[in-house]
Amino acid sequence: MKKRVFAIGAIALASVAVLAGCRSNGAHGASANKGKTDLKVAVITDTGGINDRSFNQSAWEGLQAWGKENNLTQGHGYNYFQSNTASDYTTNYNSAESAGYKLMFGIGFSLQDATAQAAKNNPKSDYVIIDSEIDGQKNVASAVFADEQSAYLAGVAAAKATKTNKIGFIGGMQSDVITAFQVGFAAGIKSVNPSIKLDVQYAGSFTDAAKGKTIAAAMYGAGDDVVYQCAGGVGTGAFNEAKALNETKNANDKVWLIGVDQDQKYLGNYTSKDGQKSNFVLVSTIKEVGKVVRDIADKTAKDKFPGGDVVNYNLKNGGVGLGLDNVTPQIKTAVDTAKANIISGKIVVPSK
Repeated sequence: MKKRVFAIGAIALASVAVLAGCRSNGAHGASANKGKTDLKVAVITDTGGINDRSFNQSAWEGLQAWGKENNLTQGHGYNYFQSNTASDYTTNYNSAESAGYKLMFGIGFSLQDATAQAAKNNPKSDYVIIDSEIDGQKNVASAVFADEQSAYLAGVAAAKATKTNKIGFIGGMQSDVITAFQVGFAAGIKSVNPSIKLDVQYAGSFTDAAKGKTIAAAMYGAGDDVVYQCAGGVGTGAFNEAKALNETKNANDKVWLIGVDQDQKYLGNYTSKDGQKSNFVLVSTIKEVGKVVRDIADKTAKDKFPGGDVVNYNLKNGGVGLGLDNVTPQIKTAVDTAKANIISGKIVVPSK
């Protein structure tokens, strides 16, 4: 398969409005699109929803920023179609096509089959599958991320921060994508201290917040003082548990949580038992889905859609990264060193 790497590090993600309460299913409004391009772009969410504070939300924020840059309005130049169940994927693609959207992003590997079929049914439209690969279709581009690289850096930070030498990993649905997070994280921990115990548990869901809270409570109760959640909406429950637990502790005795996909530091604010304003997000692994949406939308608007290509996003080109939310100078130095070694090729991070 032809491989091509696009450099995206220079693309800045514009600030966008908070999405709470935002709901949509298809185009709306009546005024004509008067933007800088006639291209109409849509994102089709996975079941995590548009306000998942993670993967889907990042894609939507990126599309909103792209729309703003091109003087477009929601429902005319860009929109999202929310999937509440997997059966909505095909329906949403059909709705987007009927509404005139000609570039559509399937947000997540679970949309692979629906994306491949929609592309076959509509050869004059362009499709992007995020976090998966679709072969042999010229109107499909595949965007994949070196999640193991950012997870490795998170592992380094976690290993440096733990006081108990016990760390937890919460996955959503088992898949190659989540496995890459897990394996990269484990490798980063091992590079610092091979004797650290890593507790790995999967929720079997990306939406069950109650399950995330239960798993996180068990991990913290067993002595894990740093937990990495790669579980979509399940992670909301992990955040709720970390906040509730930390509110019963003095600030110096806090347990840590690691964010995923977006910089989730803003979800970690709390007041400790001793009355201090604090934050429990150690670091966040960042997957620049929003940048990818903007990058490929820009290329498509210029008749440069990367059809048939697998577009790779990694530490080197800025497609993944690590938010150093509450690290000490010592941890930052260790992370920076590991990052440089990964980019140079001195460290090759496993993904399987």
